[in-house]
Amino acid sequence: MATMDRPLTQNIRADRDFATLADYRKTGGYEGLRKAVTDLGPKAVQQWVKDAGLRGRGGAGFGTGLKWSLVPIGQAPDHPPYLVVNADEMEPGTFKDRLLLEKDPHQLIEGIAIAAYAIQAQTAYIFLRGEYRLAAERLTRALQEARAAHYVGAHLLDSDFSLDIHLHTSAGRYICGEESALLNALEGKRATPRPKPPFAVVSGLWGRPTVVNNAETICNVPHILRHGADWYKGLGRGADAGTKLFGASGRVKRPGLWELPMGTPIREILEEHAGGMKDGYQLRGFLPGGASTDFLLPEHLDVPMEFDTVAKAGSRMGTGTIIVLDDKTCPVRMVLNLERFFAQESCGWCTPCRDGLPWTVTLLQDIVEGRGRPEDLDTLSRLTRMLGPGNTFCALAPGAMEPLQSALKYFREDFERYIFQNRPLKEAV
Repeated sequence: MATMDRPLTQNIRADRDFATLADYRKTGGYEGLRKAVTDLGPKAVQQWVKDAGLRGRGGAGFGTGLKWSLVPIGQAPDHPPYLVVNADEMEPGTFKDRLLLEKDPHQLIEGIAIAAYAIQAQTAYIFLRGEYRLAAERLTRALQEARAAHYVGAHLLDSDFSLDIHLHTSAGRYICGEESALLNALEGKRATPRPKPPFAVVSGLWGRPTVVNNAETICNVPHILRHGADWYKGLGRGADAGTKLFGASGRVKRPGLWELPMGTPIREILEEHAGGMKDGYQLRGFLPGGASTDFLLPEHLDVPMEFDTVAKAGSRMGTGTIIVLDDKTCPVRMVLNLERFFAQESCGWCTPCRDGLPWTVTLLQDIVEGRGRPEDLDTLSRLTRMLGPGNTFCALAPGAMEPLQSALKYFREDFERYIFQNRPLKEAV
């Protein structure tokens, strides 16, 4: 792909650690911000992003420009809205934002400035996963460079718009990736989800209208302003616009990340870019978008990686980072490992999640240790419904149930082998 066809990673090169301000400017850095504050009003910027068809890259796929347009601009001049960037990235199997934060921090900063201008926020926060220490160092340096060059601060680029950007390193917990729990944590409170409504765009951080966007989502914004909506839509192969950082982990020959067009088939990602399965292993299934998505099978390899298409196949595109299940890894133990994580990371705010996830872990533990009963499979199936959408305070437990419910559907014989024959799949070392 030509450089213009992979805008998110155009500044990431093997011969340098990361792109400085000078490096970023060489490829048109901050031209999008200049266009926004000089030639376009906030509503016009929102329309550009709407027209481009940018959907959130954090997993939900909500229209970015539409979310911005829900913010009531100008209704309370003394209480402007906030912009918050979710860079917590604690989803198992997901590591896409880290690459952008460490290697091209100015791309995120320019995107923040444009997004903040579009909703007329005067303060923005980057909510960063605490373990991302290198990203924090480079973002801190980039913010210093941006302030010195008047891309951030009072009257940036000699305009009437002013913006402060603060880097907040999180104390941790997976629940902080949930929008309202993140806002509570940012306010110094316990990281628990908030009731909805009101939604954050109406009453968010400290009661003000707040937009929360994923880091990769925001990194797309400068390129839309620089090259236009039609160009951005043309990058995708199907219904969804733009490019995406797709990844693969597990027993593939070349695990990693690649910027590819939206709509790239899963087969191309795994076989061409990840190099296929390691010698001696065969593909048995995969989680297409991180740990909280449903398993798909080899028969789904030709499904394009698009939000709606993957949903029709029975899963979610999620973060676009594929976790591979090979034929020598036990799917029951794999799911047990995931459920242990989700149970540990539950905030305990609602009963189904607080009590249901540990119960799920106990049942799976009994099965793999030879104490499983036939009725345990029915109980697990019932739990996937009891902890499903609409029954919990947020999406943590429903997400945790996705790999379990699909494993029971596709790999039931593995569960039954433990219970009826006590002969689990012999795993590879």
